[in-house]
Amino acid sequence: MPDKEPWEYSLYIPNDLRAVTVSRRTLRLILTMHGLIRLVDVVELLAAELVGNAVRHTKGPAALRVRWAVGVLRIGAWDTAPEPPDPPGAGAWDTEAEEGRGLVLVRACADEWGWHRLDNEGNRGKYVWCELAAA
Repeated sequence: MPDKEPWEYSLYIPNDLRAVTVSRRTLRLILTMHGLIRLVDVVELLAAELVGNAVRHTKGPAALRVRWAVGVLRIGAWDTAPEPPDPPGAGAWDTEAEEGRGLVLVRACADEWGWHRLDNEGNRGKYVWCELAAA
């Protein structure tokens, strides 16, 4: 049974592709401990895409945030680049490509997704997020 009370975790990660695996395993543990095991597979996929983009396309550190409130799980990745992510499906779709499908997967698997710049209180960069309803 999922928690009724809200909770939130943040994981600060270096600019290192190994952070994707660390993020996935950390999320698996968090969701298991909070009774949301049925969401693990899709959340791992979503987080891998968000964190992968954050460390692959920027030079600075990144962070993963997961928040549960009112039956909705929000997963987000912060990175140091203020530029917007490429829109899902931008450019030619190459079924053989190993890159370029991340936000297409996020859009397909999440109930909602979006991004915003962080320009206040000394924060820089952007935050890309997605949400899943636990219904």
